[in-house]
Amino acid sequence: MAEKKAPAENAKAKTKPAAEKGAQKGAKKSAPAEQVKREPSRVQTLYRDEVVPALMKKFNYHSVMQVPKLEKIVINTGLGDIKDNQKSMQTIEKELALISGQKPIYCKATKSVANFKVREGMNIGLKVTLRGRRMYDFFDKFVSIVLPRVRDFRGVSATAFDGRGNYAVGLKEQLIFPEITYDQVEKIRGMDVCIVTTAQTDEEARELLRALGMPFKK
Repeated sequence: MAEKKAPAENAKAKTKPAAEKGAQKGAKKSAPAEQVKREPSRVQTLYRDEVVPALMKKFNYHSVMQVPKLEKIVINTGLGDIKDNQKSMQTIEKELALISGQKPIYCKATKSVANFKVREGMNIGLKVTLRGRRMYDFFDKFVSIVLPRVRDFRGVSATAFDGRGNYAVGLKEQLIFPEITYDQVEKIRGMDVCIVTTAQTDEEARELLRALGMPFKK
């Protein structure tokens, strides 16, 4: 009888190392998740510690949830003059990915326009939508590094709002971004940066962006 039970005992002994290996694998998988956690960005800390109290005092908000905040930032550029040149489109796609830190998507024509030689479904633009940490990092770079590099910069317009708390600013060239190398640029190309906020009015959005560092003209 003892000899018959031996294989069963050996089977139990073999299962223990397998369970331990599984636990070790699970620990290894969970380790990167813990390392991904990062501290809030500079703009997030500024918003939480200074902007929220200042806006609550100025607009007499009763709750922190009423305070406007950044919702998303959309960067887009048109491809009208190179819509038939696949190589140039890929170059602009790479530049926009470097600028935003996120892969852009193509915008397609919804209908055909014969005068502009545009067919339905043709790629006519590129856009990137940033949210969360990437949005705050881009905003910090945009107001601290990019805008001051504009030639003869005196501030951005304080009236470029859409009436619902969203702000848009146009850029004439991509060279003002530090990620772009002048020698590798195929053509000078502009883009639009749209900052979407949760503000109900333009005045609230203007004060939010000014408090976050947006250099408006005086």
